[in-house]
Amino acid sequence: MPPPPQQLWNALIRTHHITSRKKIAKLKQAATSYAVAVLLHSGSPPGIMYVEGSKTGVEEWVGNVNRLRYKDYQLAARPAVVEREGGVGDVDAVGSGVEETESVKEFGARMQRRGVFGWWRRAMGYAGDDQRL
Repeated sequence: MPPPPQQLWNALIRTHHITSRKKIAKLKQAATSYAVAVLLHSGSPPGIMYVEGSKTGVEEWVGNVNRLRYKDYQLAARPAVVEREGGVGDVDAVGSGVEETESVKEFGARMQRRGVFGWWRRAMGYAGDDQRL
């Protein structure tokens, strides 16, 4: 009998922007070290970082980001157990490493595919507005 699946955790970080390739390299290194999957919105503001993995991996990765001293660092959603919306999401797609998006719209589409779109919108402060991404 296979062991039960590991419970996944996630967190969301918002910053002014993510442009430093040196810092992004450190984020990639940390993602590999802590075996977490990371999605970044880099380039133009806002900088958004989504992390998903084991409880320890997510907490350690978030601590690593905090030590990089990003401008306007804000832990928009503290590490917690992932709650997928309506059974939707690429649960099997969780591995380790970093992917980058160039637009907030694409970032939102990725959140939707992962089944955490509503959670992401609330954490970003978008849930109360009528605008669509």
